Amino acid sequence: MRKETSKKKKRNNNWLNAVLFMLLGAVCGVLIMQYLEHAEEAGVSLSGQILAIGLLIIGMYAAMLLQIIIHEAGHLVFGFLTGYRFSSFRIFNLMLLKEDGRFRIKNLSIAGTGGQCLMCPPDLKDGTMPFMLYNFGGAIMNLLAAVISLVLCCVLPAYSVRRIFCALVAVIGFGYALINGLPIRMGAVNNDGRNALDMAESKEAVQAFWVQLKVNEMISKGVRLKDMPDRWFAVPSDESMKNGIAAASAVFACNRLMDQHRFSEADALMTRILSSENGLVDLYRMMLVCDRMYVELITENRSDVLERMRTSEQLKLMKSMKSNPSVLRTEYVYALLAEKNKAKAQDIEKRFEKSSKSYPYPNEIEAERELLLIANEIAEGSVHSTDR
Repeated sequence: MRKETSKKKKRNNNWLNAVLFMLLGAVCGVLIMQYLEHAEEAGVSLSGQILAIGLLIIGMYAAMLLQIIIHEAGHLVFGFLTGYRFSSFRIFNLMLLKEDGRFRIKNLSIAGTGGQCLMCPPDLKDGTMPFMLYNFGGAIMNLLAAVISLVLCCVLPAYSVRRIFCALVAVIGFGYALINGLPIRMGAVNNDGRNALDMAESKEAVQAFWVQLKVNEMISKGVRLKDMPDRWFAVPSDESMKNGIAAASAVFACNRLMDQHRFSEADALMTRILSSENGLVDLYRMMLVCDRMYVELITENRSDVLERMRTSEQLKLMKSMKSNPSVLRTEYVYALLAEKNKAKAQDIEKRFEKSSKSYPYPNEIEAERELLLIANEIAEGSVHSTDR
């Protein structure tokens, strides 16, 4: 019954997402058509109208990009105002990262996200910290930008390209504020409103959120999961994991066990998490399945078990994260040990090496290389003593 309820909620959220984006696109389309109708009445030539269409379409995408940047800047600004410190700022796959006191540009793509601003959290006080403004900062800035754009629309000449562009920025700003502010799941991840609501409902979720930001801070400083404090990786109870933020803590615990090469423990915990009803988002579920596939490949390597894991939904999500080192590692080991296709494995290895050069966290690449080495040793028939 609980699983059916969860699936129903997920379908409802997907429909809501689709409707919101369709309405956003429809309003933008109406604005563009109104401009073209005016241009035709004003006697603008066909070539001029075609040029205008091209400019307005470019303007629509430019307005979207602008609002994404404004959204992430909102998290940054309100994070600073509430005691957070800078860690990274990403738009699409371009990431600005602070490394050894210097800013560097890296590449990172996360399915279901157009951008992400991660910050180092303030210290906990009485087991809590400010989280509302940091989470809602993006939606607030989208809303503010939309209002400013509407004001500009009132003073710019009617039907001018500048006015239409400001109208597009306003519409997209209101849409993004709604899409990110309403507490819903956006594709494979929870949105800002959902995260804020999860924390508002549970002090334990606030502490879990703090740990997740702290873990990210330590990763950005070059520390591996296996070397971080044990207390950060306590697994929440099944009841607590109904909360999406708290559930993510269990994923971090699995990741740490993988980094420690405690594969049997990691597999047992991943199996428990994936088979229970909880608030875990699809992106985390997919990454756990990748790790479960890896463990299966280096241990029993049962084709029927692997095929059950490689569902169409799983493969679709993996394809959307095709440059992620963990996904590439899993695909490499699958080609090497399940398909026994060395040529395919070598091609994937080249993609792994290419992705590694611009990946923001070299310590994670180091951990992935160790997992690749274990698989290579198994393929060569040289199994060393480790927990499998």
